[in-house]
Amino acid sequence: MGQGLWRVARNQQLQHQGYSGQGYLTREHGRRIATNNVSSTSHRKQAQGGIDIYHLLKTKKSKEQEGFINLEMLPPELSFTILSYLNATDLCLASCVWQDLANDELLWQGLCKSTWGHCSIYNKNPPLGFSFRKLYMQLDEGSLTFNANPDEGVNYFMSKGILDDSPKEIAKFIFCTRTLNWKKLRIYLDERRDVLDDLVTLHNFRNQFLPNALREFFRHIHAPEERGEYLETLITKFSHRFCACNPDLMRELGLSPDAVYVLCYSLILLSIDLTSPHVKNKMSKREFIRNTRRAAQNISEDFVGHLYDNIYLIGHVAA
Repeated sequence: MGQGLWRVARNQQLQHQGYSGQGYLTREHGRRIATNNVSSTSHRKQAQGGIDIYHLLKTKKSKEQEGFINLEMLPPELSFTILSYLNATDLCLASCVWQDLANDELLWQGLCKSTWGHCSIYNKNPPLGFSFRKLYMQLDEGSLTFNANPDEGVNYFMSKGILDDSPKEIAKFIFCTRTLNWKKLRIYLDERRDVLDDLVTLHNFRNQFLPNALREFFRHIHAPEERGEYLETLITKFSHRFCACNPDLMRELGLSPDAVYVLCYSLILLSIDLTSPHVKNKMSKREFIRNTRRAAQNISEDFVGHLYDNIYLIGHVAA
């Protein structure tokens, strides 16, 4: 048994060194044969409009020698595709090796727009010396400033020409950005009701079920932790926007903004009741239907029942 395994291992070693079933080949002879095969294959692929196999093998050999693929040896489209998967930190590190590739403006433009979807400067003629890499650093700095002090953050964006001094532009920036601290954002919107108005109009609730639309609304505009005037303002604005997006449905169900307001409050209270561990006796579906129809009598029992099922199965509308 041991001798058999030794022979198998020895045969594999000899084949690796240049032996074949038909006799012994020198390494140089074997290398010439492999080179001729690669060259002929490369010519056939190039003649057919395919990939340059020799180029790929050369890249692979470079990878084995250096420990990584040299992106400068790849086609530019492939190199940029690989680098587009990197975040800003890794792209800066890559620029230490591939400076021309990693500093390409298209890569940094993609990073800017994937994190901050809207900036006023995107729609303007870029000033002299403008670069998206520099813009990314300014956007990152401005976001950190906003998360510490919202007013200073917005002023920073305006001072750099990134945002115009317009409630609509600020609202679009907030709507398309996910790096802003939601607690600071809630404070800012409570103080800037003009920005809040424009932010609400950016939502499209057409053909959405009421609880799902409310969840989407509170994902962008976070609800306060306690009931008060600001929560009432948010629900009022949402109710009018939801009715404006679904006029046919409102006529069919006989709902008005005031009725939607009542339903939203009922959904929030039901969410708290069903999800809070401190509430032992959960509200039943029959109780929810009775209480809701007592406040809004024109609403059908089936529709209110569907609202209860949605909260029961999916969860809180303002989590």
